[in-house]
Amino acid sequence: MSAFAFFGALELGLVYGLVALGVYLTFRVLDFPDLSVDGSFPMGAAVAATAIVSGINPWLATGMAIVAGSMTGWVTAFLAVRCGILHLLASILTMIAAFSINIRIMGRPNVALLGEETILTPFESIGDPMLIRPLVVGVLVLIAAMFIIRLLNSDFGLGLRATGVNARMVRAQGGSTSFYTYFGLALSNGFVGFAGALFAQTNSFADVTSGVGTIVVGLAAVILGQTLIPGRRIWVAVTAVIVGSVLYRLAVAFALSSGMFGLQASDLNLVTAVLVAVALIAPKMKAKYKAKQKLQQARTSKEVA
Repeated sequence: MSAFAFFGALELGLVYGLVALGVYLTFRVLDFPDLSVDGSFPMGAAVAATAIVSGINPWLATGMAIVAGSMTGWVTAFLAVRCGILHLLASILTMIAAFSINIRIMGRPNVALLGEETILTPFESIGDPMLIRPLVVGVLVLIAAMFIIRLLNSDFGLGLRATGVNARMVRAQGGSTSFYTYFGLALSNGFVGFAGALFAQTNSFADVTSGVGTIVVGLAAVILGQTLIPGRRIWVAVTAVIVGSVLYRLAVAFALSSGMFGLQASDLNLVTAVLVAVALIAPKMKAKYKAKQKLQQARTSKEVA
């Protein structure tokens, strides 16, 4: 794999690290299967790209993208909490609606950002853009990760985590599980919208179909990261999902560029499915191996006795 492909995969992995943080919040913390990230990701890209092309400051455009993504999550929470729609179905409805809204925002299926100023433009003059761009994105992801760690370790974060574990207990203690759900989904999709804005600015385009499979990539990062770096502490889990996102992108880039497996760019979904399947199977195989070892040790102890 060439240096260009490596740093490109690293940059993309860090961008999707924000998606992984959002997926971690919904699937792991809130225990809410949220598929609306497939809509909030391209929405963040659409809002940021359209705003930048219109002459708005790139940082302000990125902030607008975060707000747009948060609103997508809020709509999903509204349908699930207020309207009583099944969580999975509520997120699917939001995702479908977001597709048409994104086209409305851009006015066409895609918007090019070639030659436009982005949040990365001022830093590219410092050194080699191939090295600077992943570094800048990495700093932004680090700030987001520190925010999540601080939030989940606070008293409010404890209520957020408890909502996903035992919502009845939270209500019995006087907490509002509805508010925690609204906040959690809005925050999660805000991170995904942020990722979409960064994706549009690093790749110089926003496309209405760029969100297809985003949830799969996010889940792959979470599962792969927590399989390789297990741990119950918040900072360990947050670190794991970001590392998982980077490793996932590097693995995909290596598999597609090495040529040793005869894979092509069109095989991306196949590689994704295989990696997710391996990440899901690995913990179960590890548990069976440990159980078998304990059984053998118990038998050996009995024979010695």
